[in-house]
Amino acid sequence: MNHDRVRTRYAPSPTGYMHVGNLRTALYAYLIAKHDGGDFILRIEDTDQGRYVEGAVDVIYNALRLSGLIHDEGPDIGGPVGPYVQSERKPLYKEYAEKLVEKGEAYYCFCTEERLEALRSQAEALKTPYKYDKHCLGLSKEEIKEKLSNGEPYVIRQNNPKTGVTTFDDDIYGSISVDNAELDDMILLKSDGMPTYNFANVVDDHLMGITHVVRGSEYLSSSPKYNRLYEAFGWNIPVYVHCPPIMRDAHNKLSKRKGDASFEDLLEKGFLKEAVMNYIALLGWNPGTDQEIFSLKELIEIFDYRKINKAPAMFDMEKLKWMNGEYIRKLSLDEFHEMAMPYYKETLKKEYDYKKISELLHTRTEIMTDIPSQLDFFDELPEYSIEMYVHKKMKTDYAISIANLEKALPVLKALEVWNLDNIRDSITKLIEELGVKNGQVLWPIRTAVSGKSFTPGGAYEIADILGKDETIRRIEIGIEKLKNEQ
Repeated sequence: MNHDRVRTRYAPSPTGYMHVGNLRTALYAYLIAKHDGGDFILRIEDTDQGRYVEGAVDVIYNALRLSGLIHDEGPDIGGPVGPYVQSERKPLYKEYAEKLVEKGEAYYCFCTEERLEALRSQAEALKTPYKYDKHCLGLSKEEIKEKLSNGEPYVIRQNNPKTGVTTFDDDIYGSISVDNAELDDMILLKSDGMPTYNFANVVDDHLMGITHVVRGSEYLSSSPKYNRLYEAFGWNIPVYVHCPPIMRDAHNKLSKRKGDASFEDLLEKGFLKEAVMNYIALLGWNPGTDQEIFSLKELIEIFDYRKINKAPAMFDMEKLKWMNGEYIRKLSLDEFHEMAMPYYKETLKKEYDYKKISELLHTRTEIMTDIPSQLDFFDELPEYSIEMYVHKKMKTDYAISIANLEKALPVLKALEVWNLDNIRDSITKLIEELGVKNGQVLWPIRTAVSGKSFTPGGAYEIADILGKDETIRRIEIGIEKLKNEQ
């Protein structure tokens, strides 16, 4: 394997969904690799079988496919350093854990759960952090051999020194030193023969030739223990890129349990995948310019992981909506129309010229799921208050609205060919004849035909889509409401 070649990995646990933070990790790892023409590897970390969720691996594959983060090696496509699923690599971990035992960098621990619980209770009572007390480190070779031959359950623990300092470098957070006295002798191999995440990720990253490790800043505190493992084996330590947390507010991280959206949720809510990926890229990183809209190809070209921020990133749904709107506007009308059709079919029971609706909505839509609420008045005129006819800016009141609706009604009835141009021309001519402001005629018509304060189009466009008969019917209803409810 060429060790000069940049190799990164995305190593999710199959726990059921693609968290936004997980997706950002995958994206940054992908960008680091592709910026330098390297390899992006997918590895499934399923050592914690208790958290395994059926179908979760398919969720991971699907999310990567949708997001455009195509891996070069992985469980589904293979590669030179497989298998790429940790549970299939189980014998490897035992082999490497025993090598550490031979080196004196790890040891067998036969402590019962009862003893460990007593230690935890003691630490809690003393209000000190829990640490294993190295009880089994003192066992003789004979005692260990006897316990193993008796089939006593055991784990293998890392043997960390009690004195001195461990220093490691992170390309985002700089040099970090930790007193060895603070390091716990973490479990490397569990009693069922499965490795812990903390051990497996080091072994796998080395064997798979990973040059840059991208993960969340919550792993900073574990990195000294990882470094000690690399050093114990005599392996090169990869470049560490720890990313800041993504926050829902000043005090809380994004959390599925608190209802924060996963990648799949965002797509279901009507966000475009390209917009989501663009937005996620900017959560904790910026290019140093004012540009905010990037394609994946552009991100590959300009991404410099050294510009990742240390400060937590705030997930701003309004900003994402704005960005999504920008992406929707970049679509061609035909592309938008195709995406919008399922929403039309779901919302509208009557037949309309849907293309005309798309022309109205294309530049006015931030999220696709907003479409139904913008269309609900087409099938049925909603109940509305006549107060809507009073509009300060449009200079309308009840009297003006009645008068202008009554004048517009025969003009519209007289139209033989009902289309946008003819509707606009006839009403424009009426406005000129009356010598009034446009809004004094158009606002009452729009109110009458929609029953809403905000609509995706104006009076002309709505009337055109509704058709002649329905437009006239609604204007007549408006006149009656004004006469009867004042």
